[in-house]
Amino acid sequence: MFKRFAKSAFAARLATSVIGAYIRLVNATARWKIVDRDYFDDADQAGKGVIVAFWHGRLMMSPRLCQETHRQVFMLISANRDGEIIAKAVKSFDLEFIRGSAANPKKPTKNKGGASAVTQIMAVLADGNVVGVTPDGPRGPGGKVQPGIIKLAQMSGAPIIPAGISSARGRRLSTWDRFLFAAPFSRAFYVAGPAIWVGPENDAEMLESTRRKVENALASVTRTADTLAGRKDAEPPQS
Repeated sequence: MFKRFAKSAFAARLATSVIGAYIRLVNATARWKIVDRDYFDDADQAGKGVIVAFWHGRLMMSPRLCQETHRQVFMLISANRDGEIIAKAVKSFDLEFIRGSAANPKKPTKNKGGASAVTQIMAVLADGNVVGVTPDGPRGPGGKVQPGIIKLAQMSGAPIIPAGISSARGRRLSTWDRFLFAAPFSRAFYVAGPAIWVGPENDAEMLESTRRKVENALASVTRTADTLAGRKDAEPPQS
């Protein structure tokens, strides 16, 4: 009976309402500090679109990005039911959504909604917009950058800005992404890292090197955000 209820339209509407209200409360009451935003501003003023990367586990506080740029912000989310609930829950943040996967832009037909997602991302970046991507999502492994974001940056010519997001209060859940369930009325930190540009070369070693660079940069800014927030469960340095 519970499984049937969980899959019902009423349950989806209820989840959307509750999740949306809580995310609005957390983001509205957080005392934000933006660190090194010049990295984002410089990329934003370069005249191209910008890809902002952050871990899937920090998705809850990502709508703050809309308040840090005058450009339209798009978020890449999964094309499944959970993605639809998230999209409806945060619609009041003036976010636009691209549904699908960018796991492998060279083989979009093998991704759920991939062909449409890649086409849309290219179009919005060409128009100079901002696209938020969780490069370890939608299923993980957590903290591991998938190659799709590297190919997107290469194909579009847009820079990748690594972003670390953290909250002083809130729990890390026992999920694959160690989701940060932030609490209201907390100190919150948004840390930007230097822009990462991907060259046109298709050398496999170069692309893998860039993927690791993005992964290490994301780990670094997230660790900085956690440290500033005083979190004892901050991610350890990568080996």
